[in-house]
Amino acid sequence: MPTPVSPLILVGAGHAHLVMMRLWLLQGWRPPAGTVLLSSGAQAWYSGMMPGLIAGRFDLKDCAIELLPLCQQLGIILETALVTALDSRHQHLTLDNGKQLQYHLLSINSGSQPLLPAQLDGSVSVLPAKPFPAFIRHWQHWRDRAPTRMMVLGGGAAAFELALALKKQFPASELSLACSGELLQSHGPRLRSLALHWLGQAGIRVFQHSRVDRINNKQVFAGDQILQSIDALIVATGASALPWYAQSGLVCDSHGFVDVDRFLRSSHPQVFVAGDAASSRGSVRSGVFSVRHGPVLADNLRAAIMGQDLQAYRPQKNALALLATGDGGAVMSYGKLALGSRLTAPLLGRWKDYLDLTFMKHHRTGG
Repeated sequence: MPTPVSPLILVGAGHAHLVMMRLWLLQGWRPPAGTVLLSSGAQAWYSGMMPGLIAGRFDLKDCAIELLPLCQQLGIILETALVTALDSRHQHLTLDNGKQLQYHLLSINSGSQPLLPAQLDGSVSVLPAKPFPAFIRHWQHWRDRAPTRMMVLGGGAAAFELALALKKQFPASELSLACSGELLQSHGPRLRSLALHWLGQAGIRVFQHSRVDRINNKQVFAGDQILQSIDALIVATGASALPWYAQSGLVCDSHGFVDVDRFLRSSHPQVFVAGDAASSRGSVRSGVFSVRHGPVLADNLRAAIMGQDLQAYRPQKNALALLATGDGGAVMSYGKLALGSRLTAPLLGRWKDYLDLTFMKHHRTGG
């Protein structure tokens, strides 16, 4: 029996797809019958609230969006499965549950994965920050018996936030952070200084310019240098492409992410890509930019289906960054501006909570 062909398949329930589907609801537009959303689970997790969850400020239900009600309102079929292979030439997907799917139009918003050290001997517990469901399950086990010595690996916003959140949740644990370059090196010097101050105040040791490449007998190595001994490694390194991107037949960049044009369209016109999976000039792999992809994707998938002109994506020059400090506060950067003293952090934290909770409310059906 031939594989049925879907008019549109959405791969992943990332920020861009959530924004896109919400806009379709508001606009009263429904995708063609037979449209499928592929997701690893029945819920979409909002990364902006993960540090608050880890720190004990939010419950699990606060951080998740149920996908089935959203799909039902749009007439979309929800399939809980992961893509393991894409053959873009024949417009064919292979899923981890053994199913094969064909598509007329495809949209990829399946994100990225952290990059692990090259050599791990199994002597420590290794917990990637993504995918979130696996991270959350592991973290819940730690609430009964936390590791004595933990290291967060990574130099971006996620690593900074997770380190402070974990220290808040497990104050008795020794906690450190290691990154291959400067902490928050894509931000300005003022924010980097504020971040180092917050980590120091929390008693978190920071190893900058320390590329961790192996762990042997619980010892963390950066080249020939031993940084320290640990019991658990939380990996929140920069984005690494999912292997099937580069094997799909789509043109990818040197890191394996899918090249897209100004319309978020890949080298195959039937395939659109957004969020971390996309390699787009001017975009950064962060939730802020993924959210901004959503409206363009909503317009362009609808236009592709209806044979209309596409809209160009124009990345913003500056993006607001609000980074949680684990205690309900936040530090902020926007362009060259950075704030986050003990006086301003609580106010910035309340602002961040308002933005995060508003995002969740808007993307839940009935919100």
